[in-house]
Amino acid sequence: MENDDRITTFLFDLGGVLLTNAWDHVEREQALRHFQLDVDEFNPRHEAIVERFERGDVSLDEYLDRTVFYSPRNFTREDFKQVMYSLSRPHEDSLRVARYLAASGRYLMATINNESAELNRYRIDTFHLRDVFKLFVSSCYVRLRKPDSAIYQLAVDLTQKKPEECCFIDDRTENLEPAASLGMKTIQMQSAAQLRQQLEDLGVKI
Repeated sequence: MENDDRITTFLFDLGGVLLTNAWDHVEREQALRHFQLDVDEFNPRHEAIVERFERGDVSLDEYLDRTVFYSPRNFTREDFKQVMYSLSRPHEDSLRVARYLAASGRYLMATINNESAELNRYRIDTFHLRDVFKLFVSSCYVRLRKPDSAIYQLAVDLTQKKPEECCFIDDRTENLEPAASLGMKTIQMQSAAQLRQQLEDLGVKI
């Protein structure tokens, strides 16, 4: 890849890159097993509301009312929330890369991520992400979700950078394609070692 010293801005996905996913199918299945809930009952209810949940139109309590607590349960709402929160874990190796980039002072650090408001705030607080990122373009705040091209344009507008100055890092091809179409450089996250190598290919010293 051609060396390019013009990168001024890094935009990271959170789930699948720096942390485990917040509430993807793996996390949902773990929670359902823990509480012995019926997957076939839960999934249609989840699919009917998840877009509004991640856009911030529906609170966590409203989401749980629709997907879990529409029937009496032998556990509490707080019990379920605590399990949801507990499923978030850091990917320490890739977090070290992001922290290094932030500490260098050479780059504007931001995120583009799909997460509900309560889970997003929990993860930002728990993993001290404000120490790394100056801007969070989270679906729950901007009312847009990847891979809608509008969320990438909004990120560019908010950072006041040219797309060509930006590098977006995500683990999913479908989320990278709109960023590349806009003119951003992209890296598909597979491992921290691969991330470091591709950053070096872009002329970023790690």
